[in-house]
Amino acid sequence: MIDLATLAVFSGAVVLLLLSPGPNMAFVISHGMTHGWRGGAASALGIGVADLLLTALTAMGVTALVASWPPSFDLIRYAGVIYLLWLVSKTLQAKPRGAATQVERVRLGRVCVQAMLNSLLNPKALLFFVVFLPQFVRPEAGPIATQLWVLGGVLTFIAAVFHLVLGVFGGAASRFFSGRPGTATLQKWGLATVLTVLAVRLALMARPT
Repeated sequence: MIDLATLAVFSGAVVLLLLSPGPNMAFVISHGMTHGWRGGAASALGIGVADLLLTALTAMGVTALVASWPPSFDLIRYAGVIYLLWLVSKTLQAKPRGAATQVERVRLGRVCVQAMLNSLLNPKALLFFVVFLPQFVRPEAGPIATQLWVLGGVLTFIAAVFHLVLGVFGGAASRFFSGRPGTATLQKWGLATVLTVLAVRLALMARPT
């Protein structure tokens, strides 16, 4: 099994990587501000599910197989761009929060799924699991698949806590601006802008060499 020293180094590396601004961070904060802390928590949950799925695919060798096929990077990338632009369209068409008649549970479920797909349709996330996790695997420590599951589980837990904190922060910001004139419109356009920037960033992303 993986020793505590390796897990400590791995955990520290994960925290440092999470602190660098990225699409998941932007997604969680923006949805926390738009839907309150529950929206941020739903986003954190969706990202956590995506991390577990990528861990499973990595342990089974699927991610390495996909990453070895050159067209896969562009296929995933353009699928992500189309999905993000669709979210932009849905966001701009949505009614202001105060006039919404949707059930909160349905809306938060949708946010969770959106966060999961946003993470899964980012080809760098796939490459991250292929390149990062195996660096901490030691063949002499036991079955490689088991070690990958342990590392992926630790990563998922740390990332979930980190994104949950971000979601709560976004919710606090939402409460601060709540009730102020034009806030609902500002939040809607702010979320649309964040999603558009993520789509452009993904479209311009070059395949690592």
